[in-house]
Amino acid sequence: MFHTVLIANRGEIALRILRACKALGLKTVAVHSEADADLRHVQLADKALCIGPAPSARSYLNKNELLIAARLTDADAIHPGYGFLSENAGFAESVENAGLTFIGPTSASIRLMGDKVSAKRAMKDAGVPCVPGSDGPLPEDADTVASIADAVGYPLIVKAAGGGGGRGMRVVHKPADLAAAVSTTREEAASAFGNPTVYIERFLEHPRHVEIQVLADTHGNAVWLGERDCSMQRRHQKVIEESPAPGIERAAIGRIGTLCAEACVRTGYRGAGTFEFLYENGEFYFIEMNTRVQVEHPVTELVTGVDIVAEQLRVAMGHPLSIRQDDIELRGHAIECRITAEHPWKFTPSPGKVESWIAPGGPGIRVESHLYSGYTIPPNYDSLIAKLLAHGKTRDEAIARMRVALDETVIAGVDTSIPLHRQLMVEPQFANGGFDIHHLERLIESGALYSKVEQ
Repeated sequence: MFHTVLIANRGEIALRILRACKALGLKTVAVHSEADADLRHVQLADKALCIGPAPSARSYLNKNELLIAARLTDADAIHPGYGFLSENAGFAESVENAGLTFIGPTSASIRLMGDKVSAKRAMKDAGVPCVPGSDGPLPEDADTVASIADAVGYPLIVKAAGGGGGRGMRVVHKPADLAAAVSTTREEAASAFGNPTVYIERFLEHPRHVEIQVLADTHGNAVWLGERDCSMQRRHQKVIEESPAPGIERAAIGRIGTLCAEACVRTGYRGAGTFEFLYENGEFYFIEMNTRVQVEHPVTELVTGVDIVAEQLRVAMGHPLSIRQDDIELRGHAIECRITAEHPWKFTPSPGKVESWIAPGGPGIRVESHLYSGYTIPPNYDSLIAKLLAHGKTRDEAIARMRVALDETVIAGVDTSIPLHRQLMVEPQFANGGFDIHHLERLIESGALYSKVEQ
């Protein structure tokens, strides 16, 4: 059991966690950088403490400062949110060793699933289908690597075992390019992730990105909460997410969801997590597991009615899940647009002062944001500034509500991605559903989304 939660994050997710804590009667501590002293959650927390200057490496990524902050404020648990240290096994282990509760999986689980080679091996053992690829990390010998690649087949993709966020991967279309791709990816992996291990997988050319949300407790219970389609993405970064996934048979989703829940029990996983899959030609292929709450978790909350963050907190306190698989039923359709502070067509960051912020409303609309009029968006962090969600009885109704909500939303003073989302909501292929992960990049390259004013 714990009574006070230190929120080791910022922005909308920190505010989301704070609200869940307060609803459960838990005290909260907001740690913040010098640039974030005026954030909403900092003002609402029971205690607040500055942990360093704006750069993440000197504040939100400073493990020692976070542990010192917990001791100074009498916090007995730490919620990492997403990003920053949320999937850092070393940090989770330090929290455990300090006698505090890490609100997430154990450090051992994070370590297992954070290395994509060991994660694939664990999923294969659990019967979860994986993308065909090398059986473990690639060796140093070039001839052996070439033989493995020939067996996997081209095109293939070289991936960093510790990679993430779209970094640490190279697509290879022919044998002549293999050696250079492996060498470059190894160098990038060592520099970016501190782990030069790489592996290869068959490159699926027209897949969709479908993920399964899971929750598991320490009493041997695990459930899956439906799926999310995250195929609308640019440079491996998600732009729109929705649930259910259009055009995929519920029986197929049910089979893969059951396997994911069983894998959680088999590996001793606890808390919230997401199994990510590529889906092509009616088949699911596991690619990785996110051992944290996802940016897009509200999509699932809208269609299931389950408070995922509250369940995270309860599980961390040692309680069993408050739901069973038979309790879970998807109702209607939900869509999330990630609103970022960047130019809608050039995708250049746009930090600065928000002159005016007017959130939309109406039936089925949910807004997750830390914005307020007069807030200055710092240049130091991710450009996500709001998540706009629409829920309806059908996908068409959810899209219609999202169109209205986007038109109502006002964020003046900085560039945002709202014009891009408005265009996507009326784009024919989006309306049909079932597009692959390259669809948005094709639209951008063709110029089909640019407004007449921008052109």
